[in-house]
Amino acid sequence: MTENNETIEPISKTKLKAEADAAQSIGKSLVDLPKDKLIKLALPETLFDAVLEAKRLTANGAIRRQMQYLGRLMRDIDAAPIVEQLQAWEGKNTQENARFHSMERWRDRMIENADAVSEFLVAYPHTDSQQLRTLIRNAQKEAAANKPPKSSRELFKLIREIIESEHSA
Repeated sequence: MTENNETIEPISKTKLKAEADAAQSIGKSLVDLPKDKLIKLALPETLFDAVLEAKRLTANGAIRRQMQYLGRLMRDIDAAPIVEQLQAWEGKNTQENARFHSMERWRDRMIENADAVSEFLVAYPHTDSQQLRTLIRNAQKEAAANKPPKSSRELFKLIREIIESEHSA
């Protein structure tokens, strides 16, 4: 009994098992990531090393034991930021999706309407307007000639770089 006359319920084995499975599942997701994304996560050193070790293993029994070890390590850290970033990379993050769609709308508007270019330059004044206008012109020509949208993709990449650099500054 506590001071408030409430009893503390023990955590059920089922709940403990579910938590362990969830931690192990996150560990599996980490193993599936390429090394450059693992580095971006800034994992604790022991967890990072364990993930790299799991990537190296080939024997099923060893992989299973390593995954259990990863699950055990995951229980000792705050996994929320890791899960959030994994979801963002998987496209499950609605905020990330909204940002992505906003960039696509900018691209489409600028290709269709010259006034949108001026709006974009006002919103993002550090933009190289000459590069932007060249990509828009090329994207318009490609669309008119029914060619693959190479310049349109490059335009999207440029827009993403500009918007991300503005938001990180």
